[in-house]
Amino acid sequence: MKIKFNRAALSEALSLVTTVVPVRTTKPILQGLKIRAEKDSVYISATDFEIGITCLVPQAEIEKEGQAVIPAERLAAIVRESVDEVLAMEVTEATCHIKGNDSNFTVYGHQPEQYPDIPGFDGNAQIEADLVKLQEAVKHCLFATAKENTRYALSGILWEPSGKKLTLVGTDGRRLAKYKLNLNSETDKKIEAEKFIVPAKTMALLDKVGAGEKDKVEVRFVDGKAVFACGKVVISSNLVEGTFPKYEDIIPADYKNKIQLNTAATLSAVKRAALLTNEDSKGVKLALSKKSLVFTSRAPEMGDAEIAMEVDYKGEPMEIGFNPQFLVDVLRVIHEDSFELQLGQSDRPGLIKSGANYVYIVMPVSLS
Repeated sequence: MKIKFNRAALSEALSLVTTVVPVRTTKPILQGLKIRAEKDSVYISATDFEIGITCLVPQAEIEKEGQAVIPAERLAAIVRESVDEVLAMEVTEATCHIKGNDSNFTVYGHQPEQYPDIPGFDGNAQIEADLVKLQEAVKHCLFATAKENTRYALSGILWEPSGKKLTLVGTDGRRLAKYKLNLNSETDKKIEAEKFIVPAKTMALLDKVGAGEKDKVEVRFVDGKAVFACGKVVISSNLVEGTFPKYEDIIPADYKNKIQLNTAATLSAVKRAALLTNEDSKGVKLALSKKSLVFTSRAPEMGDAEIAMEVDYKGEPMEIGFNPQFLVDVLRVIHEDSFELQLGQSDRPGLIKSGANYVYIVMPVSLS
């Protein structure tokens, strides 16, 4: 195999593909990247057995077709530190030579035949959406998924396709985020009303794919896997096994205490109130009255904080406590200037609505 790469294009591809490479593994070959040159295209692939990714590298000139598996960390470092505009790669058996104007590296790799197969995108799309819009939907739900939880099903985002709508839901048991996305076409009838749980790690990877306004993403669910095709990149992932909670039962529908709040002002108030919280008193109290919303916090041996906002509120006065980080997380992803906060009793979850497609539920905390 013999290829000339545009170094910048190769570096961009490596920055995405190497995120899949496992840091520790009992199979050293997985710490390599498979490079495949055929006809006029060069593909770089990586997998950890759970997630696979293949990226087409633009601006590559193929002098001789072939394939190789090269250690990811070494290759990425060489490309990153290089100052050349063009890098030449030549592979003989499992030995890779990388040449620049004043440099010559020899890297020992693996036999490409031993590298695991990575699914491609074979067949028609079952779901099609604008990539930018799907990434936006993912951002609104990803932070709410469980980082560490014995309930494995909570470690992913629920996909519920129906007609020209896709509902995404993420929860860790203490908060829940739900986003409805408009699709470009009708969902394939074969998966209509089905539920799929896609791992959070896969969703985070999809969010890193560079996207322009006109870029599309096509999705297929087959044999316990989700496969995404977006431009030069194909991502495959095992689905999460388990039963996702009946989230519709969690979303309150009877709240009468509603208030419209400025997003930036509320985020600032919560962040400032959170400055005087600690592990023992990890909560911020919201006191809502006709003309003001007051955020307070208190931590033993530290002090207390009080931040007031002027509001126009017509409901009953009330107080409720929340984990401030759970409020900060959601307010950071809301792009609209304002959002609606709905409250029931102080022991019931708070509800945040942004536009017609986004709902966030957060459980209260006791501040007594």
